Formats: sequence, structure tokens, C-alpha cells
Amino acid sequence: MGNPRMTLATQLVLRALLSDLAREMYGLEICAMAGLPSGTIHPILARLEAVGWLESRFEDTPPQEVGRPRRRYYRFTQDGAEDARVALARSSSKAKILPATLRRIADGNA
Repeated sequence: MGNPRMTLATQLVLRALLSDLAREMYGLEICAMAGLPSGTIHPILARLEAVGWLESRFEDTPPQEVGRPRRRYYRFTQDGAEDARVALARSSSKAKILPATLRRIADGNA
């Protein structure tokens, strides 16, 4: 299905999602982990979903019960996590120095 552009923001989002493959994450949670605003991550998440790396679903809980808008949860597809790892490895090998934020997330200290 192709590969997304591997901008620094895309790399931060992928590393946040790769930090815990066992669970789904919602948008604002990804924002916090990646250190990016929602206006930046949501287009990235849409692109990652369009190329087949991610799948998403809306939570089942009615918004009225929890007093907030419905959350959309994201997780990697079966092949998406491996595709992301390969793309990140390629990007990292091209970079001379990783920004401090990227290193922190890569080390799991987000």
C-alpha cells in the first residue's frame, strides 16, 4: 500500500505507538507521548491508516456516560508494526543526530 512520508513528527507518532503494542491508544494519549499537538498527529494517524499500518475504532461507551467526546483508538495492523520498525530503522540510519525528544521516546522515557 505504500509508505508514508517519514517526517520527524511521523517518527515520533510511530515510536509512541510502538512503545506498547499490547494496547490501543487514543489520540490525546498519542499526543502526550509524542509531544505533539492534536492538529499534527491526527493527519499523521489518518495517513498511517490509509497506507494500512494502523486500524482504528471508536470506543463503545456513550459520550454522555463518561462526560467527554468519544475516543478513537488506534493500533497497528498485523504487518504495520514491522513496516513501521523497518521505516524507522531506515530513517534513523540516515539521520546524523536524533532530537532529544525522539531519543527520549525511543528509550521509553516519554
